[in-house]
Amino acid sequence: MAGSISRPEHSNRDLRPLASEVHRIRQDFPILEKKVNGSPLVYLDNAATSHKPLAVIDALNRFYLDSNSNINRGVHTLAEQATELYDEARRRAQRFINAPRSEEIIFLRGVTEAVNLVASSLGRKRVRRGDRIVVSEMEHHSNIVPWQMLCEEKGASLDIAPIDTDGNLLLDRLEKLLTERARIVSITHVSNVTGAINPVRRIAEIAHRRDIPVFIDGAQAAPHMPVDVREMGCDFYAFSGHKLYGPTGIGALYGRAELLEEMLPYQTGGGSISSVTFAKTTYKPPPAKFEAGTPDIAGAIGLAAAIDYVNSLGLKRIAVYERELLDYAVAKLSATPRVRIIGSPRERASIVSFTIDGAHAHDAATILDSYGIAIRAGHHCAQPLHARLGLAATARASFAFYNLKEEIDKLVDGIGEVVKIFGRV
Repeated sequence: MAGSISRPEHSNRDLRPLASEVHRIRQDFPILEKKVNGSPLVYLDNAATSHKPLAVIDALNRFYLDSNSNINRGVHTLAEQATELYDEARRRAQRFINAPRSEEIIFLRGVTEAVNLVASSLGRKRVRRGDRIVVSEMEHHSNIVPWQMLCEEKGASLDIAPIDTDGNLLLDRLEKLLTERARIVSITHVSNVTGAINPVRRIAEIAHRRDIPVFIDGAQAAPHMPVDVREMGCDFYAFSGHKLYGPTGIGALYGRAELLEEMLPYQTGGGSISSVTFAKTTYKPPPAKFEAGTPDIAGAIGLAAAIDYVNSLGLKRIAVYERELLDYAVAKLSATPRVRIIGSPRERASIVSFTIDGAHAHDAATILDSYGIAIRAGHHCAQPLHARLGLAATARASFAFYNLKEEIDKLVDGIGEVVKIFGRV
């Protein structure tokens, strides 16, 4: 059934601390037993991509072994099985973010494609010369470049909402940018550099007073905290499967039904078409209108398995435990000589970026890798934010519910080795 589905009630299990279960949970992720350069893997690059539990890997295998077929076209048994699995995956994604209807969920490759879809399908229809698109200083390149291209094409302008020195979005400055020429606001839910959590409900309220639609990039939020698009009041919300312990190359976009009906198809082809003649083509209603061609059927099924897995742990419990990891990491790194943590936002998710005096972030990451410690180094596809902070690159540690405080200790010990090496240079 594709109609409205209320958000399921969670049991009292959601109130039990997750910390006592982490060693058991790690057994669901075989890659965490891997050794890298002779040392046990310490994986602290979860903001880039997270590892996949056996439940997801098994779901992919089962599909290809038992139900592999194309969807929405055949009448044979395998086609019907595959179609039902795909449709059920859409309903799982709907419930995960509490979207009103499953038809408001579009499967695509991830947040990057979601931004491109909305910029192309809504932007090209609504934006005219002299109009304005509003983003913030903390955006990932994927939430900047598609809007830049739209502005160049249409003769519009890209307005940038600033942040303060701690990494907090300045809401009053954002509000001043919402003039009668603003056509869309596109803001990240969580910064992939500072971990700052933006007040997305307040942003939507401010924008909607001026009838401006709001797109929220949920790539760094959906794996770490409950997301409710109805409570949030946004018009679009996107998340990527590979950061949510699911497969790569799959994600979901929620779009408000009225806007999806208005929007032009992003791509065209089989699956999105209602009728074709040489004189005219008509399109199916959403979501099919935006899912031309054969989709990543297995990826959607794997994403549904990842959602089930995360829900089985409880996102509230995940958020509490990851907050413990974050607080522990911030305290340890703050006490480490020559380390400077980047940003100090009011609300922060499980990401901490830092610099080490005298050591380039890439050199630090390379040395840490020699001890089996995986972090990210560079500008994290957020060059404008780094420029705002006066930095070329940072090191970034990002945490998941399968991480341990002992792994943070190993990170700090590894940074100590970096400091020793570069202290001699």
